[in-house]
Amino acid sequence: MLQYRDIFYKQYFSSQLGRAETNYQKNLDKETVQLSKEILPLIPGNKNLKIVDLGCGIGALVKSLTDAGYAQTIGVDVSEEMVKVAHTLGIQSVQQADVTQFLAQNKNSFDVITGIDIIEHFTKDELVQLLTGIRESLTPGGIAIFRTPNMDAPYATIFANGDFTHENYLNSSSAKQVMRNCGFSETDVLSSRIFIQNPIKEIIRKMVWAALCMRIKLELFASGRSSNIVLTPNLVIRVVR
Repeated sequence: MLQYRDIFYKQYFSSQLGRAETNYQKNLDKETVQLSKEILPLIPGNKNLKIVDLGCGIGALVKSLTDAGYAQTIGVDVSEEMVKVAHTLGIQSVQQADVTQFLAQNKNSFDVITGIDIIEHFTKDELVQLLTGIRESLTPGGIAIFRTPNMDAPYATIFANGDFTHENYLNSSSAKQVMRNCGFSETDVLSSRIFIQNPIKEIIRKMVWAALCMRIKLELFASGRSSNIVLTPNLVIRVVR
C-alpha cells in the first residue's frame, strides 16, 4: 500500500521548505543565520566533537557548524531532493539515509546529535524508537538538541498544522516527559529565537511580545495553573545521555 511519505518526502523541499523561497542560496543563508544564533550557543566548544545533524535538509546547520570550526560534522536526510540541493550549494558532507537505519549502524559514535524540525514527523511509537536510537548513538555524556513546534505557543496550529507530514506535537511538559522516559539523564526545554531583521520592527515586536506573554501568564494565574511555560512558536530541547 502506498504511504503518504513516499510521495511527500520525495519532493519535500520543492513542495514545502522551498516553496516560499525558490532561491536556494538565499534560503540557505537565512537558515544559517537563524541556526547560528539559536543552536550553536548550545554546542560545547570542543571543535573536535563528532556531530551529526539528522533530517538536515539542505544542510544549513551543517554549514553553520562547519563554518564555526566543527570539522567532524555530517548531515543525514531521507530526501534525495534535499541532498541534491545541499550538494549543489557546496555542502558535500550531507548524505542520504533513513535516520533510524543510520543510527542503528552508528552506536556510541557521536558526541552531539541534532534534529531541527524533525521529531514532529514521527508517530509516538516511531519517536520513542528514534529517541532511543539517538541516545544509543551518543557517546557517554553526549548531548542531543532538537527544535520542534510548541503547542503552548499563541496560534500554535499555524506552525504545528502547517505541514501535513507532522505526526505528533509537544509542549514543555510533554517534551520533558518523553525525553525522561527514553532514558536521557538531563532535559532542558528552552525558548526558540524570534527575530525580525528590520530594527524598528524588531523593537515593536519585542514590546508586543512582552505584553502578549504577560497577558497569557495572567490568564494562567487566574485559572490556577502554572505560568512557568514556554510560549515561543518552537521549543528547543537539549538532552544529555
